[in-house]
Amino acid sequence: MHLRGIHAKTHGMQINWDDMRTILALVRAGTLAGAAEALSVSYTTVARRVQRAEDMLGRPLFERRPEGYLASPEAEDLARAAARMEQQEQAALRQLSGRDQGLSGPLTLTAPQLLIQTHLAPFLAEFCRQNPRIALTVRATNDVLDLTRREADLALRISKSPGDSLVGVRLADQKTTCFARPETIAQAKLDPQALLDWVIYSGQEAPPKAALALYPNYRIRARFDDMTALIAAAKAGMGVVRMPVYLGRSDPELQPLPGLEPQDYAPIWVLSHQDLLQSAKVRSLKAALKRFFRTRQADFTQL
Repeated sequence: MHLRGIHAKTHGMQINWDDMRTILALVRAGTLAGAAEALSVSYTTVARRVQRAEDMLGRPLFERRPEGYLASPEAEDLARAAARMEQQEQAALRQLSGRDQGLSGPLTLTAPQLLIQTHLAPFLAEFCRQNPRIALTVRATNDVLDLTRREADLALRISKSPGDSLVGVRLADQKTTCFARPETIAQAKLDPQALLDWVIYSGQEAPPKAALALYPNYRIRARFDDMTALIAAAKAGMGVVRMPVYLGRSDPELQPLPGLEPQDYAPIWVLSHQDLLQSAKVRSLKAALKRFFRTRQADFTQL
């Protein structure tokens, strides 16, 4: 049944925006918990809003299954309508924020966790000291947040192609090389033909070719799906790990594999939506990031 049919059945009644947003979130996530996380509410609130909409319409919108909620055609129709409303709402909010010339109020930045840990935390502390009226929220994640939906105002991303739908500034080039504990490095230096242990990313078949040209005999001790875990494994002596130069430089327990020239890696960008280009808060944080990375370029490219 199309949305027109629903309207005909609910003459004089309207589904409020909270309920529409909840239906959209549940269609997207498929579970109460997923929708609750997206909306920053409890799963009982999600269930209550969906039930309220179903009571008003006089029909179920979702099939409750053990693995989650299966959307009906009516729920899909409502979700599409809600998505259009959401786009209009976010566009209006972005335009309002873009005209904001004050250095106060909320501002959200998203950045990779390890970059915050090694470099950005002192920078952010100084930015907050200089801008005490800005209420900064930092979303520390490697996930690509949607700036169009205002999941963040600014995003730091490590990418070769950050996309053309956003306004981007290239903050720093990067290189990558291989690091390990000093005793592992000493063994490799003493005998490049000896068996060398490695820890690598899940899905990778072998260590980097440039490293194998110098150290051809290798053994994969383990594969990990997370850089933090890889670094911990290398520090525990499990083997050599390939990582961005800035991460290896920042850890005194690790040393670079000798003879290996750093390889090109994806650069660091700061991205924002075009609607926010004139926002004083966004421009202030973006300018501060540019200044900071300009002074720290060597951290990301040189051993």
